[in-house]
Amino acid sequence: MKISLVIHGPEVIDSGEAEIVMEKLSCIGEVEAQLGGTMGKTAVLDAGLENVIDISRHLKPSACIESFFETSDLVCLLNRGKTPETGMIFGAKVTSRLKDPEKKPLIQIESPGCTGGKLIPLNKKAGSYIEKLSEIFGLPVESPLPFQDSVCLENCPKTGKTRVIRELSGVFPGENILVNGLVIGKALSSEIRIVSESGFITAIEGGEIKEHGLEKLHNYENRDPVDLAGAWVKSGEIRRGNSLFSDARKENASARKSGSISWAGAGTGKVVLIDHAAENSYELASGAELAVTIGDDTTAIAGDILYRLGIPIIGITDGDCDNVTCETKIFPGSVVLRLIEGSDDIVGKRVKQELLKGQNSAVFEDLLAFKEDVLKLAELSIEAVFEY
Repeated sequence: MKISLVIHGPEVIDSGEAEIVMEKLSCIGEVEAQLGGTMGKTAVLDAGLENVIDISRHLKPSACIESFFETSDLVCLLNRGKTPETGMIFGAKVTSRLKDPEKKPLIQIESPGCTGGKLIPLNKKAGSYIEKLSEIFGLPVESPLPFQDSVCLENCPKTGKTRVIRELSGVFPGENILVNGLVIGKALSSEIRIVSESGFITAIEGGEIKEHGLEKLHNYENRDPVDLAGAWVKSGEIRRGNSLFSDARKENASARKSGSISWAGAGTGKVVLIDHAAENSYELASGAELAVTIGDDTTAIAGDILYRLGIPIIGITDGDCDNVTCETKIFPGSVVLRLIEGSDDIVGKRVKQELLKGQNSAVFEDLLAFKEDVLKLAELSIEAVFEY
C-alpha cells in the first residue's frame, strides 16, 4: 500500500512528531512525505530531513493532497494547530478546497504528540483505514468539523461599497496579525475580523492596525490592492517554537548548502532584493550569492532562512521589529545596518532604483563593491552596523 503524508507547518517537525508519524506509517505501507506550505522548509533542513520530506515544491496543502490522490492508496494530513480546535478548523478548510474530496481516503493526524491529539476522517472513504491508524498511533477518532467559510461579504451602509470580511480563528490577545507575511496589526481580543474595501484593508475589528505594515502590504504609493479572501493570513509567530534539534545540526544544514563561509571577496555573483514575502525566501533567493533584506521582520525571517542556504545578507533595518520569529540565525559574512527610524524603506527603494536598476535581482562583478555602494547610500541614516 502506498501512503502519502502531507506535512503542514514547522511545529510537527520541530517537535519530532513528523519522524515518529513517518516511522509508524511505514509499518503498514510505503510512505512518501511532502511539505505543504512554506515555513516548514527551515524546520526540515534543521532536522536533516530534506532527503526524506520533499521540500522542492511550493504548494498549498490542498494542492499537495490532490497531487497525491493520483498516485496513493491513502493520504494523511499531519498538522499541529495552536489548539485542537484550530487544528480541526484547518483540516476542514483544506478539505473544502479539494475538487474531489472523496477521490481517495483522507485522514488528518492532528497534534499526535499532544494531550489533545486525534485522528480526523476528512472524507467517507477514510472509514476503511481510520480504526487501524487509531490503533497504531493510540489516538482517538473525532468527527470532522463542518466547514465554515472565514470570508464573507457585507455591504457598507456609509459608502455603499462591498466589504470583504476575513475572520481569524485561534487568536490570542497580543499576537501579531500577518497578511502575506507582513505584520499589519496586533490582536486586542480573541475575535478578529479584518475588513477590506476595493482591495484595501480599512480596519481590524478586535485589534489595532499597524499603519506602516499596511503601507508595505499595499506597496506604498503604488497602492496595490490585495485579495483578502485569497491572502495568506495568520496570527502569532511565523515559527511558534524552537527546534528540538541542536545548533550543530543547523550548522550542518548551512554547510550542506554552501561551499564557502563568507561572500567577502567572492567576486561576481547574483544579488536579490527581499523587501516583503520573506517566507518565500527559498524561491526568491534561488541562485543568489547575496541578498539585500529590507525591514526588521523581513531581515529576521529571510536571514534565518538564508542561513540554512549558506547565503549572506545585507540587512537594512530601523529597529521596528515585531518579533515574528522566535529564533534568528544570520550567515557569517552578513552585515545588518540599523538606520534612524523610518529610513529602512527609503534606503531600500534607493538600493532597488539606483543599484539594481529597478529590478529585484541583478548580477554584479564585484560583490564587495556592491556592499560598499549600499553602505554609501545609507551612510547619512546609519546608527549602527552589525557584522556577523
